[in-house]
Amino acid sequence: MTARKEPDSKAIFIMLILCALWGSQQVLIKIIADLMTPIMQMMIRCTLGAMLVGAMILWQRKGRELLRVPRWPALGVGFLFGLEFFFTGEALRYTSAAHVSIFLYTAPIFTALGLHWKMPEERMNLMQAAGICVAFLGVAVTFLGKHHGAAQIYPLGWLGDLLGVLAGASWAMTILVLRFSALSTASASVSLFCHLSGAAVFLTVMTMLLGQTSAHYTPMLLADLGFQTLFISFGSFLAWLALLRVYLASRLGTLSFMTPVFGIAAGVIVLHDHLDPAFILGAGMIVLGIILVNGQALLSRRRLRAAA
Repeated sequence: MTARKEPDSKAIFIMLILCALWGSQQVLIKIIADLMTPIMQMMIRCTLGAMLVGAMILWQRKGRELLRVPRWPALGVGFLFGLEFFFTGEALRYTSAAHVSIFLYTAPIFTALGLHWKMPEERMNLMQAAGICVAFLGVAVTFLGKHHGAAQIYPLGWLGDLLGVLAGASWAMTILVLRFSALSTASASVSLFCHLSGAAVFLTVMTMLLGQTSAHYTPMLLADLGFQTLFISFGSFLAWLALLRVYLASRLGTLSFMTPVFGIAAGVIVLHDHLDPAFILGAGMIVLGIILVNGQALLSRRRLRAAA
């Protein structure tokens, strides 16, 4: 396997943009949930996203590469990617977008632990492990601060929270399957096609089985779905998979701890959620955890550059 490297300033900047997009997607889904169920939204955006990526593959003349993709890893990442979206969509039916944002992004913890156990180059030192713990505690503190009055608004909020954790675990398993298989050497477009096409099939089946096929089409619904498809399912995931081919997955996963901050901020701005002290404290802990995990490597590179 090709050796990955620590995230540099370019990767961190791209991750900042990706986290802003991913953080906003729960709010985007929630806004039009009365017009179309979350699962059906994700099914449509995965289907359209797969079509866009498929067209890109044909334009790039990578059809032969797609045919050479190992079958079982491709099916595995497609299923797990769809499972993540399924759990996320169902979670949004029972709890708030802020809660889903928080619990979905427990994924980096599962990813970092899995990679630490399996791959020597992905092992964390004590400072980086402490950063993971601090960031996770920050997520927990932020979550606890959002509980006031939540039981009255979301009577089955605990179920939504549990589904959010399962979505995070599914996302982490997707990354691990991708990292440990021959699919990790595939181009970003081919890998994303496997993700989106498999998820589209899985979500189509689940949407039909659950009878969540009705929708009320409006300009707002179409605009929202268009944004989700172009900028999240297509653009952001393509960039994410491209980063995974170059940088250490555990470090990128830790950077994604910024996403819940963006998610709750989007909830405050769009859904008028109350900004309480727990959010500020939790956000600070998340940022501190990111600094602990990534700061040491960045400082080491700067020292080497200065010496050179």
